[in-house]
Amino acid sequence: NSFTLMAITNLIRFNNLRGDIFGGLTAAIVSLPLALAFGVASGAGPIAGLYGAVCVGFFAALFGGTPTLISEPTGPMTVVMTAIVASLTASNPDNGLAMAFTVVMLAGLFQIIFGIFKLGKYITLMPYSVISGFMSGIGVILIILQIAPFLGHAAPKGGVLGTVMAIPQLVITAKPPEVILGALTLAIIFFMPKKLKRLVPPQLVALIVGTIVSLTFFGNVDIRRIGDLGEIPMGLPQFQLPTFTASQLTTMFVDGVMLGMLGCIDTLLTAVIADSLTRTEHKSDKELIGQGIGNIVSGICGGLPGAGATMGTVVNIQTGATTAVSGIARALILLVVVLGAARYTQPIPMAVLAGIALKVGLDILDWSFLKRSHKVSLKGSLIMYGVLLLTVFVDLIVAVGVGVFIANILTIERLSNLQSQEVKLISDTDDDARLSDEEKYLLDKGQGRVLLFYLSGPMIFGLSKAIAREHNAMKDADTLVMDLSDVPLLGVTASLAIENAIRDAYDKGLKIYVVGASSKIQNRLERLGLFELIKAEHVMSDRTEALKQAVEHVEHKEVPA
Repeated sequence: NSFTLMAITNLIRFNNLRGDIFGGLTAAIVSLPLALAFGVASGAGPIAGLYGAVCVGFFAALFGGTPTLISEPTGPMTVVMTAIVASLTASNPDNGLAMAFTVVMLAGLFQIIFGIFKLGKYITLMPYSVISGFMSGIGVILIILQIAPFLGHAAPKGGVLGTVMAIPQLVITAKPPEVILGALTLAIIFFMPKKLKRLVPPQLVALIVGTIVSLTFFGNVDIRRIGDLGEIPMGLPQFQLPTFTASQLTTMFVDGVMLGMLGCIDTLLTAVIADSLTRTEHKSDKELIGQGIGNIVSGICGGLPGAGATMGTVVNIQTGATTAVSGIARALILLVVVLGAARYTQPIPMAVLAGIALKVGLDILDWSFLKRSHKVSLKGSLIMYGVLLLTVFVDLIVAVGVGVFIANILTIERLSNLQSQEVKLISDTDDDARLSDEEKYLLDKGQGRVLLFYLSGPMIFGLSKAIAREHNAMKDADTLVMDLSDVPLLGVTASLAIENAIRDAYDKGLKIYVVGASSKIQNRLERLGLFELIKAEHVMSDRTEALKQAVEHVEHKEVPA
């Protein structure tokens, strides 16, 4: 019914048809050169970039959760897809490309799973230094991979490291006509006047001018062009069935998770930008489902994986789009281009596409944070550069995993150091604590034979050392009051540290009182077997009453002279 349809589809309204169609048309014009450039850069071919822009763009707009988001192949997704295509075609030349498209389908499936289980809020829950590092690392990879085509050569074997090692040879044997075309492309994109940029995307101008210059001035020169990759197919795509071999299944599974997670991060960061421009709030889990559907269809059609694209989204919003009609219109316009005009892209020089992709790589670099990270935080800066280097020279998943692990350990250490000040063993009123006058009087009356073990705040694993430190400082006494009134959370490691303190006190013959423990914390203490050592009447809610009973126990225990 209509209610169900509204629930699963994006916000589609027709009250802003003119603005949405104009936004979609402008976004399509921006998308065309980028889709071609990313298709060529990935190794899957220009048509794969176009199919990716159409499929991901249409279905993510239809089923997503961000009305104005434009989804298409992006720099980060292309970088990972390039590595996947290279590794799978190297290990299996016959089926490698088909297996790469299967990885795209897997990535989409994982995105749907992330959305169904409402993991959207966790995907981007990582320190900015890590996000900045791996995004900048992806930018560096994209730049490095464009060096060879920019200088007129095919990409060297060995990916990033192979290209870096081959740079001296590539520079020495550079082909001047292609270097001129690449430089002309960058010059147009960088220096085109802002007034003209508002009318037409500089990437499209660079694509057209670069192609015309190559045909006019270098018509008799052997220049690498899109047509050299083979005939661009006309009409509807040939559908790709899931293809895999048993030996490659684990690799494809890992690649699918990596590609899916990167797509989620890329999309949700762009969705936040869209929210800030439109003063709305996106539905992250619904957006992940939409992206997943788009990537599954893109993989079936032999297209590149896609995600929310910042440039297309900003252009879409700035030209008046307010609903998902703009994203659907953009995909349909590109579909018309694919069906009727794709063959006319064959004369486009590879160097021009390399220049366009190289500029995207420069834009992905987080210049703002790179320039001032050392001023903000030295540790954060080291994490960012470490993640950047790991992304470029090792692996994206390793980079993010190591970065998040180190950043979280440092954060936990800082929080634990602050929180450990709220773990105190109090035996007299000179110790600092939030005690009432009556409680201070009772502690003084106890003459050091009553110990108050005071804990406050979430007891995470980082505080076990502080609990053990106070436990080790425990003096000879007759009673122990364990005050958990201000503890909202008790972790497993901290629970075990508290258990050690209570069991040690019990072994020394101390009377033990537990104060203010919530039902959850009481359940945990009971599962640890501590209520076998503590009488039920000594589990209390009032600290003052517990101190009164503790003092009475001390007075009764004293032997008269």
